[in-house]
Amino acid sequence: MNEYVARDVVLARAIETADTGREVFSEDDRMYASRSARELAQWQAADKHMPVTSEHFLQQRAEQLLKRLGERHPAFAAFLQRRGVGGAFAAALPLAALVLGAGLDRITDPHRVDLLSAPLLAIVLWNMLVYFALFAWLFVPEQSGAAPRGLLRMFGAGKAAVPRKLPRVLADALGRFIAEWGQLSARLTGARIGRTLHLAAAMFALGALLSLYARGLLSQYAAGWESTFLDAAQVRQILSIVFAPASFVFGLPGFSVAEIEALRFTPGQAAPSAGARWVHLYGATLALLVVLPRLALAGLAHWQARRLAANFPLDLEVPYFRKLGDASGAVAPGVLRVLPYSFTLDEVRQKNLAEVAVALLGEQASVMLRPVSAYGEDAADLLRGTGLDDPGVTMTAALFNLSATPEKENHGAFLDQLVRSSPRGICVLVDESAFAERMGTGDSRLAERIALWRQFCAFHRAPATIVNLLAPQRRPFDAAGPAVSRAP
Repeated sequence: MNEYVARDVVLARAIETADTGREVFSEDDRMYASRSARELAQWQAADKHMPVTSEHFLQQRAEQLLKRLGERHPAFAAFLQRRGVGGAFAAALPLAALVLGAGLDRITDPHRVDLLSAPLLAIVLWNMLVYFALFAWLFVPEQSGAAPRGLLRMFGAGKAAVPRKLPRVLADALGRFIAEWGQLSARLTGARIGRTLHLAAAMFALGALLSLYARGLLSQYAAGWESTFLDAAQVRQILSIVFAPASFVFGLPGFSVAEIEALRFTPGQAAPSAGARWVHLYGATLALLVVLPRLALAGLAHWQARRLAANFPLDLEVPYFRKLGDASGAVAPGVLRVLPYSFTLDEVRQKNLAEVAVALLGEQASVMLRPVSAYGEDAADLLRGTGLDDPGVTMTAALFNLSATPEKENHGAFLDQLVRSSPRGICVLVDESAFAERMGTGDSRLAERIALWRQFCAFHRAPATIVNLLAPQRRPFDAAGPAVSRAP
């Protein structure tokens, strides 16, 4: 599924999830879209001699829904054509950087090559710092290094403003979509921004390099240096470090302290005119330390962006997509694996777990109820042999009893181990039935206990969904289903 198909699918999900009252899409609209998508997906699969997949079905269904909505609301049709500002930014910034780099020598004397040129040395030093920061970034946890959300949203989904003259439900859904798409496309947008910034840095240095040589064709450079605090030996040491890569790769000759001393600019003394050697040194240094590495980094970022755009990482195992795929027959029946923690289920609650599975994963879903995890035992021992990466399991759910008081050392340790060990993510279900039956559904203590569990689970990076296993209809799932927690 490429980027544009994923965008349409996520947009359709955002609208359907928000449209609980069927104000935007009627039930007939949804059924017609599903039926048409199923037929189109089957026809395309047969034409290509391939099996029908959920990706084909979801693509066709989203196209049907969004097309119909665009016909009803011109403002929404205009929203569908909206794109982020990344394309214009990617074209303008490198070009501007090339022009600015070419004008760099205007800052100093155009007839003179300063051995201690502040602009050229600053370019080299800044890029060395960037390379060091990029290397250090490899060891920073991904969740702590996220780019600003507003920036990612602007480049990925465009401006945050929702078109006017839309029904309120639809406008709210578009607002949610903009925020969600900015988050889902963060890696892709980050790769594109990185590509543009690396290319701009390379163009800036290339502009300075070309300007240095172009001006040398039309004027005679005078090479030299001057400093209040540095002597010739110190200047030679600095330049030896800066020019070492260029001297080694291109075999350029070195220089002595006496040569550096002879190049000192002094009042009343004519400056030496042999500037070609130093132009070559600076040109080679900029090419080796800035232009080529930055172009390589831009190429790597471009490859990452192309890969993510062609195979967008959209999780199709979440309940919304699973239920649609189940209805289309494009996916195998879902399996909900339940891991109760210090909670023994009676016959009625076990039976109603099947209802929960159907609500999450579709009509053909089944439940895999695991043995109860004993309170107080080591979390790693409890989960050993569970097979959390089992491809035959669609979703794994940790099940807690709302009556229990959550404890960091027990419930928290179990959740932490489960999140770390589940590459496909988990959801957390908290059953309120026993507590609500004892306290009453209108009791304020029920709301307080629910808030406590939600806060506790959120702290352990596993958002909680409240269920009632004695009366599932009291806590129905919305179209999006429960939040799924992913391993960091």
